[in-house]
Amino acid sequence: MYIATNPATGIELHRYEVLDSDSLEQCLNRAAETFADWRKTGFAERALLLNQVAGLMRRDEERLARLMTDEMGKPIKEARAEVQKAASCAEHYAEHGAGYLAPQSLPSDATHSYVQHLPLGPILGILPWNAPFWLAFRFCAPAIMAGNTCLMKHDSHVPACGEAIADLFVQVGAPAGLMQNIRIKNEQVQQVLEHDAVQGVSLTGSSSAGSQVASLAAKQIKPAVLELGGSDPSLVLTDADLDAAAEALALSRIINAGQSCIAAKRIIVEEPVYADFIGKFHQHLASLKMGDPAEESTQVGPIARADLREGLHRQVSMTVEQGGRCLLGGEMPAGPGFFYPVTLLVDVTPQMQVACEETFGPIAVVMKAESAEQALAIANDTAYGLASSIWSADVARAERMARDIEAGQVTINGLVKTDPRLPSGGIKRSGYGRELGPHGILEFVNVQQVWIGPKKA
Repeated sequence: MYIATNPATGIELHRYEVLDSDSLEQCLNRAAETFADWRKTGFAERALLLNQVAGLMRRDEERLARLMTDEMGKPIKEARAEVQKAASCAEHYAEHGAGYLAPQSLPSDATHSYVQHLPLGPILGILPWNAPFWLAFRFCAPAIMAGNTCLMKHDSHVPACGEAIADLFVQVGAPAGLMQNIRIKNEQVQQVLEHDAVQGVSLTGSSSAGSQVASLAAKQIKPAVLELGGSDPSLVLTDADLDAAAEALALSRIINAGQSCIAAKRIIVEEPVYADFIGKFHQHLASLKMGDPAEESTQVGPIARADLREGLHRQVSMTVEQGGRCLLGGEMPAGPGFFYPVTLLVDVTPQMQVACEETFGPIAVVMKAESAEQALAIANDTAYGLASSIWSADVARAERMARDIEAGQVTINGLVKTDPRLPSGGIKRSGYGRELGPHGILEFVNVQQVWIGPKKA
């Protein structure tokens, strides 16, 4: 059963039945049947469909945004922005997909030799609850533009979002098996990956979930893209613009109530500006308004689930016991819903709980470094390697440091974010493969070599 609970009230909203094995088999066969025709379509036809879906999303922004606000607590302004960002992803691949997948001539001993990029088949997308629309289109837009079909297993806590995403394709007249929402239990993922029709899997989620799915995919010799957890470092160096850094890092930390893989998780500040930065950072965090995510003025909504809030509070409490100082928040609020206050922890060391584990909530962690070299060492002292940022007036030095940061994404003097134009993904326990940009669309294609004779003398 997929059950949605409003995290602002703790009251159940609705529930949906999961598919049984026979119904799931029908979905898998439908995806395969549709692929047989969809793979033969041209880029213009695929682009037209993606643009139609994007246009429908933009027109229906308010209804779609409210689904996210109700089911997972995203503040309504952020939810509207997410709908628009998802639409932009569809539009980006509609415009650029053909160019990304254009054949490439490669000189050899052939009269002519080249590679072409052909679709693989039905692709499974396993998605989390924290960005229901954006992550769905990050998965499906490039896959569909490449000529594949999509099977979307969305998180069980956002079932109405999953239904709405699939229905967008129905409304624009897409083939029945092009983008299907399959409500299945985690145990049924094996049935999907073992099906002969399914040719790959993309998962966004925890490292433990990624490990399990990667193992299943490897057993079937099927490609996988994994975007997993992060403990993302942000390095604030002595010559940084502290006002700009404090403002941007406060925003990074509380977007979606801090429930983002690429949010700033460990802010590592050089000692000469440590106290000044904390003062400015504290001021930004303290001014934020937590409340009902449906209200226009709300900046920080609830945590998505009660168990996640309990886990956050455990991390904060243990860190304080270990010697970290809590300058803001840190107390479990009374009342309905799963709210947790914006919390600022300082004097955190690498051995403390919030530095060792991923924090998925509005918890800001500030650590001190004696030098830029030590800041870099602290940044890399993690099992994760998703995203990072460097703040410094010396951009050339920051670029040199970027080469030594163990992360798939480095932002210099700006907000870490995902962009349809740029590849995104991690290393180490943050996963492998890339989504978005020209690299993302190439993850689920057959890079086919074509050699045309006769052989040149």
